[in-house]
Amino acid sequence: MDLKPRVIRSEDIYRTYWLYWHLLGLESNFFLNRLLDLVITVFVTIWYPIHLILGLFMDRSLGDICKGLPITAACFFASFKFIFFRIKLSEIKEIEILFKELDQRASSQEESEFFNQNTRREANFIWKSFIVAYGLSNISAIASVLFAGGHKLLYPAWFPYDVQASELIFWLSVTYQIAGVSLAILQNLANDSYPPMTFCVVAGHVRLLAMRLSRIGQGPEETKYSTGKQLIESIEDHRKLMKIVELLRNTMNISQLGQFISSGVNISITLVNILFFADNKFAVTYYGVYFLSMVLELFPCCYYGTLISVEINQLTYAIYSSNWMSMDRSYSRILLIFMQLTLAEVKIKAGGMIGIGMNAFFATVRLAYSFFTLAMSLR
Repeated sequence: MDLKPRVIRSEDIYRTYWLYWHLLGLESNFFLNRLLDLVITVFVTIWYPIHLILGLFMDRSLGDICKGLPITAACFFASFKFIFFRIKLSEIKEIEILFKELDQRASSQEESEFFNQNTRREANFIWKSFIVAYGLSNISAIASVLFAGGHKLLYPAWFPYDVQASELIFWLSVTYQIAGVSLAILQNLANDSYPPMTFCVVAGHVRLLAMRLSRIGQGPEETKYSTGKQLIESIEDHRKLMKIVELLRNTMNISQLGQFISSGVNISITLVNILFFADNKFAVTYYGVYFLSMVLELFPCCYYGTLISVEINQLTYAIYSSNWMSMDRSYSRILLIFMQLTLAEVKIKAGGMIGIGMNAFFATVRLAYSFFTLAMSLR
């Protein structure tokens, strides 16, 4: 007795992603949401990195600059990426529509099981791991201020008034920094979870296409007409996948370039802070968690970027594995042209220069180590 294949629903993976946007006041026409969006845009997206940058220029010692630089760079690039992703929301929605169309093409139990047990589980693990890492980073930063003693702000920053004028003013300033960095982290969750999740889903759909291609003409009751129809439908699926890749190139072109720069700077400066400027256990814990967050921020995107290329390279073999030998010349000609299309190298590049893959990840780590050795020499 044949089991009915489980339904593939890529949109379920993105429920938490769209929740981030709703919490930030977007994707809603209510007046309060629009007001919330305005407040966050002015006081978090724009002003928060500015007040950190100004505070960085006011610091006198190298230690204070190194302590403030990681969060300053992180908040600046978080706003930078958030603005570009916000501009590209229409293209993100178009990608999701294409995913829904590809979901309907899963016609076997094998495809449904693979997607739900591998692709969906890995994509869900990605956004959950980002929440844990960023949440721990925020908690450790707050703890380093609350339990370290003394009247120190969460981060070195500039305010248009004397922060130490009174207890009330001081704690209001700290509260603003805590609320601001929490909202910046929420923005970063939207920024950083989307690329690896989407790359994971794309790689999963490429694998499903390979499964369908290898089955063409293998059934005992298939006719030349049904086989030709399956081939045309698979070519259409490939076209949709390439459309998704093109949309991802447009969506992540600038934002991921900022991601690579931010990660390189933060990884190197955080190592310097751990070794030389962390003066208590809470500070060491904070910088340690922050370092792991920076690595986590970059690695999944690069891993699944490479996985997309690997899966697409397997399509040619999947086509060859189908039962094409019993088909006529016109079918074989179409098949050959399709095989040539699948041989084209597919890469998504940041800034049109850096291919998003494991090579870029290791290059960023090497760059961070170079910055670290430079800082060591200037100690």
